[in-house]
This record gives sequence, C-alpha cells and structure tokens, in this order.
Amino acid sequence: HSTDFEVHRNWLAITHNLPLSQWYYEATSEWTLDYPPFFAWFEYALSHIAKYFDPQMLVIKNLNYSSHATIFFQRFSVIFTDILFIYAVRECCRCVNGKRAGKDIMEKPIFVLAALLLWNFGLLIVDHIHFQYNGFLFGLMLLSIARLCQKRYLEGAALFAVLLHFKHIYVYVAPAYGIYLLRSYCFTANNTDGSVKWRSFSFLHVTLLGLIICLVSALSLGPFIVLGQLPQVISRLFPFKRGLCHAYWAPNFWALYNAMDKALTVVGLKYNFLDPTKVPKASMTGGLVQEFQHTVLPTVTPLVTLICTLVSILPSVFCLWFKPQGPRGFLQCVVLCALSSFMFGWHVHEKAILLVILPLSLLSVQRAKDAGIYLILTTTGHFSLFPLLFTLPELPIKILLMLLFTVYSFSSLKSLFRREKSLLNWLETIYLFQLVPLEIFCEIVFPLTPWKLSLPFVPLFLTSVYCALGITYAWLKLYVSVLTEPGSVRHKAE
Repeated sequence: HSTDFEVHRNWLAITHNLPLSQWYYEATSEWTLDYPPFFAWFEYALSHIAKYFDPQMLVIKNLNYSSHATIFFQRFSVIFTDILFIYAVRECCRCVNGKRAGKDIMEKPIFVLAALLLWNFGLLIVDHIHFQYNGFLFGLMLLSIARLCQKRYLEGAALFAVLLHFKHIYVYVAPAYGIYLLRSYCFTANNTDGSVKWRSFSFLHVTLLGLIICLVSALSLGPFIVLGQLPQVISRLFPFKRGLCHAYWAPNFWALYNAMDKALTVVGLKYNFLDPTKVPKASMTGGLVQEFQHTVLPTVTPLVTLICTLVSILPSVFCLWFKPQGPRGFLQCVVLCALSSFMFGWHVHEKAILLVILPLSLLSVQRAKDAGIYLILTTTGHFSLFPLLFTLPELPIKILLMLLFTVYSFSSLKSLFRREKSLLNWLETIYLFQLVPLEIFCEIVFPLTPWKLSLPFVPLFLTSVYCALGITYAWLKLYVSVLTEPGSVRHKAE
C-alpha cells in the first residue's frame, strides 16, 4: 500500500471540495497538488464518481483514509483509464512494418510490439501494484507519436500539448517534438544530388501549431492567470527544494556522482584528509527527500543539472534536424531526449525510466542494434524499480513477473532477428546475469545481517549504482549508434 494511494485520495478531496482558487494552496496533507491543471480536472471528474463508492474518501481531513471501497475505486479507475493506452498501442502497431519475420503471427513485429507495450513489466507494477495513473498518460504519448508517424501533424501536436498539461515530466521529450514538427510540417525539402535544399517555409503551418499550443495552454493555465496564481502553480510544479535525488536514487549519472563522493569521503576520513567534525553524517544516504551538500565533490545545483541536460540532448536534436530519417529519426530523438533528461535531470524519480523504455519498444522491433540496446535498458531499468515493492509478499510476485517479461523479450526479439549472430555481446550478458546475485543479496542475505539496522540504505545504494552503470552504458551505446548512422531525407521508414 504505497503513499501514492493517499496522494491521489487527497487530490480527489481537494478538487471535489474546494474552489479552483484554492487547489494549489491547500496544504492540510503533506501530499499537496503538484501536477498541472488538466490532471487536477481529471481528479475532479473522478471525484464525482468516487462519492458513490465511499464519500469519506473525499473529506480533506481524513488523512491516510483507505477503506476497501476506496482502494477498489482507485484500482478500478487505473484499469478503466488504460483503455486509452490499449488504443494507442493499436495505433502504434499500425505504424510498424509487419511483413518481416516468420509465418507465425507471434513472430511478427506487430505482435511482438503489442506484447512489449501491453504487458510491460514496469508499467504493470508501477500502476497496478504500486499505484499511479501512468497508463493513460503514456497512451496520450504513444498516440501522439502514432499520429506524427501517420503525418497527422496537427493532431499529434495537440495530443502532446494536452499531455504536457496533464503531467509536466513529458517536457523531457518536448525538444524532439518541436524540432520534428518544425522540420517535417513547417519546412518541406527534397533530396537533389545527395544535398538537402529547402523548397518552402509555411508560415500558415507555424501559425496553426502556435494556435494549438496557445489554445491548450489557455484552457489549462488561463483560469490561474486570471486569478493571479500562475507563480503559485509553477512553484508547485517545480519544487527545487526537494534536492538533487529522490529518497531512492534514480539509477542515473547523479547516483554514480553521489557514490563517488561517498567513496572519496570514506577514503578521506580513513587517511585523515578530511575533518570528521565537518563531514555531514548520512546526508545523501538517509533516504530523505531534501537538499544536501556533497562532501568532496562540488555540490550540484538545479542550474548545473539544467545545463548538463541541455548539453546532453543537443546532439540528438541536431541529428534530427541535419540527418533526418523520418519517423525513425524522431523516435530516436524522443528516446535520447528522455534518457538524457533521466540521466542528468534534477530530482528524477526512478519511475521516469518508463518514459524511455516504452518508446524504445517501437524501435526494438525494427532493427537488431536497437533490440540489443532495448534488452539492456529494459532489464536494468525494470530491475531498478524493484525497491518500489519492498514487502515480503510482493517479492515472488515481482520476481516472477519480471522473469516472464524478460524471458519473452529476449526470446521474441531473438526470433525476430534470427539472422543476427547475437543481440548482446559477452560483456553485456555477464552484466545482466550479475543482477541475480545482487537481488539475492539485497532481498535475502542483507536483511539477515546486523547491518540492516545501522545501514538500511545499502540495498538501495547497491541497486541504484549497479543499474546506473547499465543505463549509462545503454545511453552511450544508443548515442554512438545514432551519431554514426547516415541520414536520409526520404528514408524508407517514411
């Protein structure tokens, strides 16, 4: 029973009982409303159904209220809204070439893609065990991708604009959408003697895109602008005081940075390079959501993470503009923007890795090199979600579910690219197999040791750092693949 049950119960109560002007000010619970207005209106709509299940869940002061009817409603609402995700998967499958592979329908790219998306292990445990509403949000994202692949540009742009006002984390991939729409919809080009020559620039198309963005933004933020509350809304959406890392470090570059700082601190104390009285105790490894100072390495600020993120996504955006490959190039840029933001962003949650894995699924069924990167990233990324389900009864559930999905991913993609010698090299295979002893130590061995009470963060630390190595490797390998791939204006993917 995760804290997210109380988070969304509180949001139901806030939007149901209070006027719009108080939504982003109410602070009875520590779980204040910190999603964009469209999601707040979504909670408001759900609240009018929730009152028929248990009206007490809509009382703001009923903190941590969790009757059976309340939990049933919350679970059922996630399942019902997944209808949009299912429809989006269907539309994405229509964009994939299904002529390749064997005669068996289960070996065709369309079937494999549908399975990888619909039965994604990470999305299943985050939404339906841990509890969140990511399914329909990813449905909006996949549907916008499908519409752009189908050259229905305005519809795709509108869907993505709506998505941004449901959950602002999708701003990670906004550069890919912006550049692709600008180049594919606002400019037209042809390939003459291997060189790209612009034919025309459509001011009308730019105007239409601008109108869509402005209209969606006005519907979402307009009421709060009129009320003079836009700064308050923005402060809730971007709470920089929460610190560089989440309570459980997301497996990204900053996890490795924190680990290095911790290792240097230990060495410095052992050899008297540091003054013990000036070293903060358990500052980063206390499992708290707060700002902290690094001991040896320079302390990272929000501005530093912003600069690192922008620098890391620039090559992918340049490739999308100067080496266009149609929808395939767009998907590559979406994945790299999401993964770069995950690697270097401020206060990134471990669940954000799904923003990379799901769109990468579309590439994995089209090329063997992408399939190999997908297997590394999805196995490591999904394993990094294990700490979300930390109770003993959930241990066999998460292990068996991940085994089912992982075995299917490996077997189906290997069958799809049977002509390839191997999707992974020996070093990558060894790395993935080492996840098994790591899980045994963290879940079985460590709880039996006396360190459990004195060093409770060790399993999270080991999981985060080890997974960060694999995700960083996948990020670098994907970038090398994209940068060394020749561009083509009229790529076959179109």
